Order: sequence, then C-alpha cells, then structure tokens
Amino acid sequence: MYKDIKLREKNIKAAEERVSVMFQRYDGTVWGERFLPRLTSKQVKELPKEKALVILPVGAVEQHGPHLPVYTDTLIGEATLTQTLERVRPDKEIWLLPPISYGKSNEHIGLPGTISLSASTLHAVMLDIAESLKASGFRKLLLFNTHGGNVDLLNTVSREIRIRTGMMVFYLSPSSLNVAEDLLSSEELEYGIHGGDYETSLVMSIKPDWVQKEFLVKELPDMSSYRFLTLEGKIRFAWKMADISATGIAGDATTATPEKGRIIQDRISAILSEALEELCDFEITDVRGTEPVQQPAGSRP
Repeated sequence: MYKDIKLREKNIKAAEERVSVMFQRYDGTVWGERFLPRLTSKQVKELPKEKALVILPVGAVEQHGPHLPVYTDTLIGEATLTQTLERVRPDKEIWLLPPISYGKSNEHIGLPGTISLSASTLHAVMLDIAESLKASGFRKLLLFNTHGGNVDLLNTVSREIRIRTGMMVFYLSPSSLNVAEDLLSSEELEYGIHGGDYETSLVMSIKPDWVQKEFLVKELPDMSSYRFLTLEGKIRFAWKMADISATGIAGDATTATPEKGRIIQDRISAILSEALEELCDFEITDVRGTEPVQQPAGSRP
C-alpha cells in the first residue's frame, strides 16, 4: 500500500513537471501581456483596435533531415516572435495568436514526421481566422511565416483576406530579411534552403537539446551548370525534396553554431520590432498620396 502511494506521488510529480515544461513558453512579457487568447471576451471587446495589430504565426511540421526536429519551422517562429515582442514599445497594441503549426508541406510527403495541409485547407483556415478577427473588430493582421512552402500561398490568401474583409493584411518571412550574409558561406546563401547552417544554428540557440549533433550533415543541390534555372530565384522549377536531396536537407548543417543562431535572432528581432511598430501606424488610405493630375484636354497632342 505504501509503495503504491509513493509511486502515485512520484507519477503526479512527474506529470506536474511535464506540464510546467509544456507551459514555459507562456512565460515572460510576450505571453503574459501580448497573448490574445489569455484575455476574456470582455477584455477583447474593450481593446483599442484602431491601430491594433494581430500576429498569426504560420509554420510547419515536416522533416528537417536526420538532425533537426520536425517542429523546426514553428519553433523558430515562436522564438523569433518572443524575442521580437520583448523589444516592442509597451504602448503599441500588438497581439499574438497561437501558431498554425501545420503548413503546406507536400514537397516533403513520404519523409517520416511530415504532416501537411493542402493549399486549399490552409487557405481556408487562414481566411476563417481573419474573418473571425474582423468580427471581433480588428483591422490589421500580420501573417508571420517561417516555412518556405507557405510563401506563395500567403501572397494569394493575404489579398483574398483584404478583398473579403477589408482588413489591412501584411505577410513576411523573417528569413527574407537577409541578416546572415556575413555569417554564412556563399554556397549556403545560394542553396541552403532547408535544414542547413541557418536553421540548425537557430535551433541550436533555441533548443540545443533538440538537435541531434551526431547526425549533422552537408548536402547541397548542384545548379552550377544552369544559367537561368534556380531553386528560389529567376526561373524556378517545381521540385519535391526527394528530387534535390537524399538526406532531406539542402544546406550545410556541419558549420552551424549556437553563437550564429543567437546573432541571427538578435538581428532579426531588432529589425522586426521596429517593423511591427510601423505596421501599427500604417493606414492603407495614405498610400495613394496626392490627388492625380490630369492633363488638360486642350494641351493633349
């Protein structure tokens, strides 16, 4: 009987520790002060929404080679926003939603751990979320993306949200800020699009125990014989990960370090904190500028 009680107490303590770890990400300024779902319905109703910006993180659960977790993209997004929002001025109304952890990852289907949504499903989910925010009185939405396979879809859905709801919609991928050009090799900058130095360094700085360091690998696609064709540039071609990689990565993870990851995160958060404040102040009606000037009819040739 005594042994059963002690075992039960041990199991309860272990469960409490797991719950504590699970909710560590909800600590700090970001989750304590800017996490929208922590508010009551009454509090959401009373928020000043004229300049309020709501951030919807969009990530992925997909294979990242033998060394990185399948949660890599979503993890990077959460960590980036956590650090960024710590820098934002407290008077700015910026609110964070839980991430859409699943993305359009069908280029990785068949590689274990990948969970993909179809383009139409992800499009519908983001549109439904936006329409719900609009119904609550919000005017501005940022789609914060950390998965390359979502980029083209975000271009489409952001405009659809604008047309259907009238909301001001922004979208960005922090990797497009190009803050690591002095930290990465030229071949990594050209071909390191998945699971390479950039992403591995970030995960090493965020969750080092999630990186399987004994399995770090280097594999780079070879596009050197093509003048116009590129993976993500001038003329693109449709590819699956298996078309361009045997290991599930495109990049050099062997050169990754947590120090690089911390530098990248710091640079990104510095830029993004200012950018988010600018989005709060932005009004789309200001874009038109001055009234158009029409040439007088009598002066036309």
